[in-house]
Amino acid sequence: MAKLKKVYYCQNCGARHNQWLGRCPVCGQWNTIVEEVVNKQAAKQERLLQGKIPRPLRLNEIEAGGEYRIKSGNSELDRVLGGGMVPGSVVLIGGEPGIGKSTLVLQTALQLPFHTLYIAGEESPSQIKMRAERFPGEGKNLSLLPETNVQKILTVAKETKPEIIIVDSIQTLHSDLIDSSPGSMSQIRETASELIRFAKETGTIVLIIGHITKEGIIAGPKVLEHMVDTVLHFEGDRYHQYRLLRSLKNRFGSTHELGIFEMTGNGLQIIENPSGVLLTAGGMKTAGSVAAVTTEGMRSFVVEVQALTGKAVYGTPQRSVTGYDPKRLNMILAVLEKRNGIPLSGHDVFLNIAGGFRLYDPGLDLAVAAAVLSSFTEIAVTPGTAFAGEIGLTGEIRPVSRIEQRISEAIKTGFDRIVVSTHQPVNAEDFKAEITSITNIADLKRWFA
Repeated sequence: MAKLKKVYYCQNCGARHNQWLGRCPVCGQWNTIVEEVVNKQAAKQERLLQGKIPRPLRLNEIEAGGEYRIKSGNSELDRVLGGGMVPGSVVLIGGEPGIGKSTLVLQTALQLPFHTLYIAGEESPSQIKMRAERFPGEGKNLSLLPETNVQKILTVAKETKPEIIIVDSIQTLHSDLIDSSPGSMSQIRETASELIRFAKETGTIVLIIGHITKEGIIAGPKVLEHMVDTVLHFEGDRYHQYRLLRSLKNRFGSTHELGIFEMTGNGLQIIENPSGVLLTAGGMKTAGSVAAVTTEGMRSFVVEVQALTGKAVYGTPQRSVTGYDPKRLNMILAVLEKRNGIPLSGHDVFLNIAGGFRLYDPGLDLAVAAAVLSSFTEIAVTPGTAFAGEIGLTGEIRPVSRIEQRISEAIKTGFDRIVVSTHQPVNAEDFKAEITSITNIADLKRWFA
């Protein structure tokens, strides 16, 4: 009989232990260690069946060259991947349930001119067919395989030789070498390892969909993200139509790129001009509404920052933030009260980035401060004004990256005045707009006198 061995894995960090512990000594988390069973004899046979011993290569024997990339037909996905998909690469796509991960990969697969094998681990072929009918593309090169056993999947892949394999999702697969249930730490690690080995040996592109936990991280051992070549995160508010695709790790490109989509009845539509859909029609003429020029990766666009202030009714003021860092908002409010004398400690402050986006650009600071001041004074910002600047603890306005690109995007969107830092090196003569420079946050009062 096959010899079974019980091992214990931490669900938080993936550390392996020989016995159960209440607290993981590696990451320090409590009640995260679970028991799993490993088939030692099957694992030993698998190791004995490996190929011949490889020969190490000297560095001067290796030919250097750029990676050949395959276009997916989705310009936003190609942008985030760094220009396209690299043969032999493994891409992990994570996101909240219902955000559109399966829609993204299925819609892309229907347009690919290459033989694609879609592993349907969560949905039946009829369900996938019903969804595919709403998307463009005939899908002549797409084959569905409703299977969750990774050994059977790789056997079919060796026979059909697809250029691209899509796994939906990694948490549904299981390996015969592990006796634990699908979705466990050891199953995710083993199935991902076999898929990665197959991709590297055959040059097949593998797209893996992964679930995320309630903390917002990809479920499974952390080593899963280290094993793959690229980690993408698909995010957005399911009650808004806009979606963002970010790159958290990319061995073949930048991790600062951003893809923007709109979820419609016909699938995900690419947004080429985000500024045109994220601004209120007719401009921002209401107190508390300010335009900010932000940059994500190589892309700049204008977003609407909305703020609402009011006296705290229950003593302790509320700080509600959507799409922005709450800690950074608290810092800006403290600077406004300390440097400008604005009594915000007794007021509720609500902040929202219109469109359901979550942005991390520090260049939004100046627009956030302007929106809060506008709502507090009940005075709207001069129409046609956009802001781009970072705020320091002493109230100084600091320069931001890609300022020329930000200004050009604001002018293209229709703004004729851009407020930046005095320390920002900008040649105002190069732009057909008024470039206003301010030194510290106290200079914002000129718009709210």
